[in-house]
Order: sequence, then C-alpha cells, then structure tokens
Amino acid sequence: MKRFLQSHTLSTGLAIFSMFFGAGNLMYPILVGIQSGTQNIFGMAGFLLTAVCLPLAGLVGMILFDENYKLFFNRLGDIAGSIVIAISLIIIGPLVAIPRIATLSHTMIAPFIPIQFLQQDTTLSSFIFAVLFFALTFSCTYKKSRVVDLLGYVISPLLLLSLVTIIVKGIWFANVSLETDISPIEAFASNIIRGYETLDLLGAIFFSYVALTILKKSYNDEVNTQHKRAIMGLKAGGIGLSLLAAIYIGLSYLGVHFGPLLPAKFHAGEIFREISFIVLGSHGAIIISLAVLMACLSTSIALCTVFSEYLQHDIFKGKISYIQALFLTFILCLPLSTFGLGKVLELTGGPITFIGYPVLITLTMCNISYKLFGFKPIKVPVIATLFIATTAYYWQLFTPYFS
Repeated sequence: MKRFLQSHTLSTGLAIFSMFFGAGNLMYPILVGIQSGTQNIFGMAGFLLTAVCLPLAGLVGMILFDENYKLFFNRLGDIAGSIVIAISLIIIGPLVAIPRIATLSHTMIAPFIPIQFLQQDTTLSSFIFAVLFFALTFSCTYKKSRVVDLLGYVISPLLLLSLVTIIVKGIWFANVSLETDISPIEAFASNIIRGYETLDLLGAIFFSYVALTILKKSYNDEVNTQHKRAIMGLKAGGIGLSLLAAIYIGLSYLGVHFGPLLPAKFHAGEIFREISFIVLGSHGAIIISLAVLMACLSTSIALCTVFSEYLQHDIFKGKISYIQALFLTFILCLPLSTFGLGKVLELTGGPITFIGYPVLITLTMCNISYKLFGFKPIKVPVIATLFIATTAYYWQLFTPYFS
C-alpha cells in the first residue's frame, strides 16, 4: 500500500485528474443538476458519456499511438494532420480554453481578493488579474520535468480535499430537491451537449502526451516495452478519470439540492461560489477560494505546458527555448483573457462544439479501431462527419430566418 501511494502511477493519475478538472468543470456538472433536478441520474449519464468516456477514449488512443499525437493526427495525411493539430492547439490554447480559465478564475475568485479594484468586472481589472494569474502559472511550469509531480502531489490533493469537504457537507445537510418538468430522455440528450463543452477530448489527447511521456521518463528501464507503458498509462488514467467522474456526480447533486436557493438571476461562473457559500457560510471562504484556485491553476499549468511545447518544437523548430515559448503563450492568451467570461464562453459553443467535436470523435474512434481491429478507413469517415455536422449546424442556425 505504501509503495502504491508513493508510485509514479498514482501521482500521474492524480495529475491527470487535476489537468482535466479546470474552472469550467466546477460549473458544468452543477448546471447539469440544476437543469435535470429529480432526473439527475439521466442527466449525469449523458454528461459523463461525453465528459469522461470521451477523454478515456482519447487516453486509450494516445497509448495505442505510443504517446505521439503527431502519429495520431497524421493518419489523415501529413498536411491535413498538421492543420488539425494547429487548430486543436489554438482552441485549447489562446483562442478558448486558457482565456476561459483566466476569466472564469477572475469571476469566481473576485470576492476573495483583498484588493478592491481587482474585484470589479472591468477590462483593466481583468487584464491585471490575467497578468497575475499567468505569472503564478509560470512559476509552476518553468521547470517542465516537475509539472506532473507538482500536479499529482501538491495541487491535486488540495483540490480534492477542498472539493470533497464542500460536496460531503452539502449533500449531508441538503433538505431541498429541485423539481423539474424535464423528461429522462431530454435530461440525457441535453447534457451530452454540455459534456461536449468541457472540450476534454481535445485535452485528453494532449494532456496524455505530457503525462505519459513524463511517466515513461520517470520509470526509465522499468518501462522498456510499449505493453508495460500501456498498462501503467491505463492505470493512471483510470485513477484520474474515476476521480473526475466521482467529483462530477457530487457536484451535480449540489446543483439538485441547492439550485432552488440560488438567486433568480445568476452568472454561470458564479454558481459554484454561491452554492459553496450556502453550504459552508462566509467562514468557508478559504476552502472555497482554495478549490477554485487549484482547479483554475491545474488546467492552466497543463494547457500552457502543451501549447508552449508546440510553439517551441513545431512552430519555431527549436530556435527558441521552452521559457521563451511559455512567455509567448501568455502574451497570446492575454487579449481574450480581458474580454470577460461571457464573450469567451460564446466561443466554446457554435462551430467548435457542434462541428469540430464530432469530427474529433470520429477521428479518435477510427484510430482506436485501426490499432485494435485493423480498420483502415479514416479520410472518408472524417470528411463525411464534417459534412453532416456542418450541414446540421448551419441548417439549425438559419432555419428560423426562413420559417
């Protein structure tokens, strides 16, 4: 038992959990509970299908392709693969994911900041907060080899402790249940889309690359075959994604029980904070702020590490250092990080969710089928999915104008 607790597999599993569990992941499962109410079991089934099972598929895909995301994407062809990699990393980098973390962090943490100016929702305060947040992220990422250990041994335990405290106390003392008119099928179907919005399949592919590569280096000669690496990678992924699912379920029931107590109008980014205040009271501010900060910081660390490596090796071909690439990443992320949460969240929906995600799912399933069953078709299924998803999205978008 002691050996397991000190193992790289456990620390990598905890790191995978904290990589996935960003600020948005505090918000979405609670929304599932609020929307689904007494049908929460069906709502969570739909949510977990896309928010946990898809990342698991991404992890399996990366293990099968020997932790090499270029091999994974380049089955589409070298040029097409490079384009998809670039688009994917821009989405989880400076276009959507990192700015979303920075803006959501500001929204959630604002009441706990001792400087009154930074509590305001203005462009300047958002900019200053983003600079401070990225400075904190830099202090955790400038030594790339320590990222997984930092996430696994420090950030993840603090995140889990604070979240479990809020969830256990909330469910233990809950005495209200949210009644809704939604049917089980509606709850299931609508929350499949909400699971899409986490963008965690994209994260799974690139986070797995970082985590599994460092895991391989940590074991040196102990993991000298792909089979052994695959077993350890699956164990680590199983730990991380099981924790993710358990926390999602707990947060959703907070939404079920405490949704009726929320103000009539509330900002999506304020949901976790407001429910946590109801559960813990004002004296729980330290625990609440710790949960939010650890959730925000963990995913920011992972995303910035992945995007910086891409800039260093693929864009600049090793002509700049990792530290320089890290600084460039922060500069690219600053503009959108000052726009406010609402505008950044708008980018998560639309074409990214309803066109890009189905294409990525098809690519992942085709790649897994290729490795396991020798299924060779890849371009036709991906192009067909792209055509169907694009047609369906724009048909739904423009139909109201013609009716």
